Amino acid sequence: METHPGWRQLNIAVIGGGIGGMAAAIGLRRQGHKVTIYERADFAGEVGASVSCAANGTKWLREWKCDVPSGDPVILQQLISHDWKTGTPISVFEIADYEDKWGDVYNMFHRQYMHAMLRESAMGDRGDGIPATLKVNHKASHFDVKTGTITFENGHIAIHDVVIGADGIGSVARNFCGFHVEKKPADVSCLHTNVDTEEAIKLGLVDYSKNSAIEYWGGQGSDYKIVLSPCNGGKLLSYYCFFPREKGDFQNQSWDAEASVEDLLAPFPDLDRQVYKHLEIGKEIKPWRLWVHQPYPAWQNGCLAIMGDAAHPMMPHQSQGACMAIEDAAAFSLVFSKKNFNGDIREALEVYQDVRKGRVTKVQAASVRAMSNMHERIGFSSNTSDPHYTVADEKNKLTIEEMNEYDMHAHVTSELASRRSKDIRKNVFNTHPAPLQPLLRT
Repeated sequence: METHPGWRQLNIAVIGGGIGGMAAAIGLRRQGHKVTIYERADFAGEVGASVSCAANGTKWLREWKCDVPSGDPVILQQLISHDWKTGTPISVFEIADYEDKWGDVYNMFHRQYMHAMLRESAMGDRGDGIPATLKVNHKASHFDVKTGTITFENGHIAIHDVVIGADGIGSVARNFCGFHVEKKPADVSCLHTNVDTEEAIKLGLVDYSKNSAIEYWGGQGSDYKIVLSPCNGGKLLSYYCFFPREKGDFQNQSWDAEASVEDLLAPFPDLDRQVYKHLEIGKEIKPWRLWVHQPYPAWQNGCLAIMGDAAHPMMPHQSQGACMAIEDAAAFSLVFSKKNFNGDIREALEVYQDVRKGRVTKVQAASVRAMSNMHERIGFSSNTSDPHYTVADEKNKLTIEEMNEYDMHAHVTSELASRRSKDIRKNVFNTHPAPLQPLLRT
């Protein structure tokens, strides 16, 4: 691959060492840039929930040569919707041919294992590029978007060519993008818990890990919904339990707060007994605070850009949060690639925003709709033969085809070509010599 004559190595800061930040570091490292990750905590890690990584995310893990098996994923085979009370399957979306169709598998990771996999790819010695550097206990407090100067609460000051805010839903970097956040609490609450598969089997309960499926109870015309995702090679079952906020409001709880088994079970007295008994042995019961954010008007300002939950927090009902962060990271890697980057940081960050914003905004909206209509969920939205199938807008529904057929390489190339052709025409027009004046005869 040819290197653009204007390409230069950049010194890039990534604020936040979560899944999105590590993905950005990998993509930028692969393109030859120097990356420093600044993490506010005293370690860079994740808490213990599952993470869905469909083909549109997995393709980048493959392209970056990440060691995916080290993340011990479950490879998804089905989506199953169950009757709330009896547990009888009422809708099944088979994806056994998923890899043949889309070129990559649908992985379901334990968040901690996925993070460790990404961290190794970002900071380890294997793979192309300079290993990223991690600095912990660095909580950013101020950004100068003109100079790339970052001030940290510990007194440290750093200067970088580009600053990427991957600092989550409570982003500090976002405050320097020039807008005010509009958000409201979701109408539902969510408690998350993990169930040990072996323990469930010993109690004579159903072994849901055998299905290699994301499984649902409820969620059709109701704010009550249970979502089950197996991870850790099926050794762990990750449950997300949604219910109306008036049945339990955890909106102001801290992210690391613990809830009781009684809190978890109280909203679901008539739930399928098998699932109910699984929840009875749930561990690490924690609230998941849900906010509905209006799409942000800008994701970049000067040499600063934001990504992931800092740029587009979304409801979890499309299982695309991690994939969208990985796609953001991929977009950064493409606009700053050796092929595409001409040395103009401002152009690169504007193209990043233009390429990502429309696609992500559609996923955000579809995630809200899927809360109370399972037919809006990617996969089920293609199950048009279901006698109960209905969506708000057939033309604008989110589909598995739209998500997995998308070609970001082509999109970035097209956007850059369009911009640069306009710039050439503008420069030609502005520099065209004035017409010659006729000579006056004397």
